[in-house]
Amino acid sequence: MFTGIVEELGEVVAITEHSASSQLRIRGPLVTEDAGHGDSVAVNGVCLTVTEWGHGEFSTDVMAETLSRSSIGDLAVGSVVNLERALRSDGRFGGHVVQGHVDTTTEVLAREPGDRWEVVTFRLPPEIARYVVQKGSVTLDGVSLTVADLGADTFTVSLIPTTLELTTLGRRQVGDRVNVEVDVLAKYVERLMAAGSPSAARPSAPASGPLGE
Repeated sequence: MFTGIVEELGEVVAITEHSASSQLRIRGPLVTEDAGHGDSVAVNGVCLTVTEWGHGEFSTDVMAETLSRSSIGDLAVGSVVNLERALRSDGRFGGHVVQGHVDTTTEVLAREPGDRWEVVTFRLPPEIARYVVQKGSVTLDGVSLTVADLGADTFTVSLIPTTLELTTLGRRQVGDRVNVEVDVLAKYVERLMAAGSPSAARPSAPASGPLGE
């Protein structure tokens, strides 16, 4: 699990393409300082598994499903990416619950500079519209953000100076594609409501005697 608080900006240093997958080599001195085989690292919001590491870099395999559902397939050597290690049980929960499971992608529609911040407008894909609410949480390229405003087919976020400087969102231009993960709690609520009352669906226990054998 992640929280959407980017730890460092990494750089793609090599890409090896296979028939239905790719292998990325990414430079990230901070996220590799305590890396181990099988560790999870969010790369632009996509949970990927460390397969090799050393000298401040790590390798990871990306399957066809991930390439088709995220912008990871758009990366090239030299691309800058947001990196976050999985949250430790004793870590600070700075953002919101982020799984690293991208729901879809969207594109930047507009950027409106402010005094020290920017308001950025994104397209609201219809398949996730019901999960995006004003003042709710959304993850864009692995960054935990609050929905500032919501339209029929758009939503906006406000980017503070730290986010503009320390994440890729400060570099995104109109037309650029970003990964979107909606708040998983909204999905659970929707699922529970669709299933009806839990008590109505649960079979009653016998009047006496243990369950099981």
